[in-house]
Amino acid sequence: MTQVINHGGGVHSIKVPIPDNPLGHTLVHLLDTDRGPVLIDTGWDDPEAWDTLTAGLASVGVGIADIHGVVITHHHPDHHGLSGQVREASGAWIAMHAADTAIVRRTRESEPGTWLAYLAAKLTTVGAPEDHIAPLLAAREKGGRMRTLPGLRAAVPDREIVPGELLDLAGRTLRAIWTPGHTPGHVCLHLEEDHPASLPGRGRLFSGDHLLPGISPHVGLYEDPDDATAATDPLGDYLDSLERIGRLGVAEVLPAHQYAFADAAGRVQELLDHHEERLTGLLALLAEPLTPWQLAERMEWNRPWEQIPYGSRNIAVSEAESHLRRLVKLGRAEALAGSDPVTYVAV
Repeated sequence: MTQVINHGGGVHSIKVPIPDNPLGHTLVHLLDTDRGPVLIDTGWDDPEAWDTLTAGLASVGVGIADIHGVVITHHHPDHHGLSGQVREASGAWIAMHAADTAIVRRTRESEPGTWLAYLAAKLTTVGAPEDHIAPLLAAREKGGRMRTLPGLRAAVPDREIVPGELLDLAGRTLRAIWTPGHTPGHVCLHLEEDHPASLPGRGRLFSGDHLLPGISPHVGLYEDPDDATAATDPLGDYLDSLERIGRLGVAEVLPAHQYAFADAAGRVQELLDHHEERLTGLLALLAEPLTPWQLAERMEWNRPWEQIPYGSRNIAVSEAESHLRRLVKLGRAEALAGSDPVTYVAV
């Protein structure tokens, strides 16, 4: 399998593997600039991923020490994982939106057990069964953070990506577009240059996980464990961000997974329709009062609920909550007063 794709105009992508993940790989993009090559995302912090990244760079004549900068679309470990190792090997700067940099800092600085306690409390609130919460409480009692979790020691970025502004890339015109939803600080990057193959449209878009050709990204909650009062609307953020991207009129999208594609506006509309259909389906389920956990159990996933692994159930419930938040904000559902755990019903 070809690990490196030449997209023309000084842009390559490298397929960097994600261990034990159905997505398979992250497309790490390499952008030539007048000050040296710049990476857009880096891949998972894993020896095989590192070897694939460095071999891919070498195949186009770039050594890891040559990397001038790293631009991160969002903080997730399959995107930001190798950033620190790249910086150590090259002295490159790392740029990220401030909202995601805050998550990186918070994760690194959190006290042992803080996240486990928060997650256990959240799951109790949404109606998770006791046998699901018990392992979290047991791990917290042992006093250790779950050191197998990715992102605990992720590199702290040293530059801020400012929405709407051009990144400081000599000889290139790359503009940051804030697209919260998948994470609070997710950015897409608009290369405002003529397409090398003269495709019609306004340049190319490095879309991270925001706009993918064949799958819809996870949109769950993104609260701060230290701020239980925050009531964000990630799905609303995501849908608004999608519409913003759809209006750009780009010639081609270079996502972080799957493959490059044209017709961004068409794909945006598909995703908007998908989420509207999903919200409508959830309203039908909410004809009877349900907790977020019960709603997640009844929602349609890529496999039956009984086959969804433990950690993925937490992600699924978070996604159910983000949809509930949207329905409540739209006035299409409401929480039943006095219910514990909280239940929701369509209105």
